[in-house]
Amino acid sequence: MGVLRSTQSLQAEVDELRAALLGGGGGHGGAAAGWRRSAGHAGAKRAPGADAGGAEARAVCVTGGISFVGFAVVDRLLRHGYTVRLALETQEDVDKLREMEMFGEDGRDGVWTVMANVMDPESLHRAFDGCAGVFHTSAFVDPGGMSGYTKHMARLEAQAAERVIEACVRTESVRKCVFTSSLLACVWRQNYPHDRRFPTIIDENCWSDESFCRDNKLWFALGKTAAEKAAWRAARGRDLKLVTICPALVTGPGFRRRNSTASIAYLKGARAMLSDGLLATANVETVAEAHVRAYEAMGDNTAGGRYICYDHVVRRPEEFTELERQLAMPGGAAAAAAAAQGAGDDRPARFELCKRKLGRLMSARRRCTYDTYYSVAFD
Repeated sequence: MGVLRSTQSLQAEVDELRAALLGGGGGHGGAAAGWRRSAGHAGAKRAPGADAGGAEARAVCVTGGISFVGFAVVDRLLRHGYTVRLALETQEDVDKLREMEMFGEDGRDGVWTVMANVMDPESLHRAFDGCAGVFHTSAFVDPGGMSGYTKHMARLEAQAAERVIEACVRTESVRKCVFTSSLLACVWRQNYPHDRRFPTIIDENCWSDESFCRDNKLWFALGKTAAEKAAWRAARGRDLKLVTICPALVTGPGFRRRNSTASIAYLKGARAMLSDGLLATANVETVAEAHVRAYEAMGDNTAGGRYICYDHVVRRPEEFTELERQLAMPGGAAAAAAAAQGAGDDRPARFELCKRKLGRLMSARRRCTYDTYYSVAFD
């Protein structure tokens, strides 16, 4: 969100986004063709009793739509026939889209943009007005790209989450919101009950302990936990359907360049997660499909609450080493050796991740073609 980059880095990312758009249309009805500016803004509120099957019901707003996860969600929405409003925060975001040269002036429906700051409820209300749903994928990152995440960012993340939900509630046309959280909001606790014979199951009922995250300076986990809790508090008792997606470390083509800062922040404490059986990855396409499937199932009340999303649990130290190598993290060899001490013995993992709830949702709608095993080649 408002990340400052060098001109060379920005151009490389623009080229990568353009290539993804042009290549994403094959075999999916030409998704790239959907990236055009809409002739109209469709900004009017939906009147009570409006036809749920009308064009407005297929209009959604995505915050952070040019982030790694957000971009995949937008692409998936287009493939499912939605029109998408991108809520952009900075002039840099606008410039990036302009340099992609994917917006035509032929009036075709697809994607249009609006400026909105997630800390400004008024701008969020204007951005959401006329949309039936909101996908909040925006997140705070370190502008320097080094520390990844700070305590201050964790506080801002929670504030932004509350304001996004409040804007959704205030906007008459918005009925549903899909909120991007993280698996880290589920796994960090001080004292889990542990049976030596069987691993403790980590599912959607588990929440990370904010005090534990704060004491261990797990700021990214703290931010995601606090933000998701703030979203649920803000939505409680209100006329808004809310679902949260809790993905593991998001990987996939281009994640080293486009998601490295968030990935490095996610991996703080990775050695403990690896030894406990809690370090997992989720391909960005799986994550995007989960967002859209959950949104569509909310319409008939077959989706609700939280959904843990991952493809593969990292169990081998060499996989962990490869992740660190790809992200150019310092001290990778030493970290892998230390992790191997806990991951390479014959003791069963203390914990076991469970995504049964998401599996039921995906299989009930349509089998996700991306739900496959991802090996060491994460990128």
